[in-house]
Amino acid sequence: MRNSPQLFTTSPATLPDREDTAWSLSGGLIGFAAWMLALGFPFFVYGANTLFFFLYTWPFFLALLPVALVTGVALHSLLERRLLLSFIVTLSGVSAMFGALLLWLMN
Repeated sequence: MRNSPQLFTTSPATLPDREDTAWSLSGGLIGFAAWMLALGFPFFVYGANTLFFFLYTWPFFLALLPVALVTGVALHSLLERRLLLSFIVTLSGVSAMFGALLLWLMN
């Protein structure tokens, strides 16, 4: 055997720091709550006739559900997990999306 020093030394294996992704659940819940509130807002504006409007347009509003969930998760993450601020910003963003969709469908 050769008597030479080892050129490559390995450091002891350490576990990588585990990132906490619990914010995705609360962000998703915020997005869902914002979607539900934005879905209920046309009932306050237009009354019971909104059901007839939703009868034909429900796929459009259902398609906004995953967008609202992703928006809630992203904004909750970007706003450093501040619950009240992320809820307000998500609610305003999702409401703007619903408003744009309502205006597009009513034209």
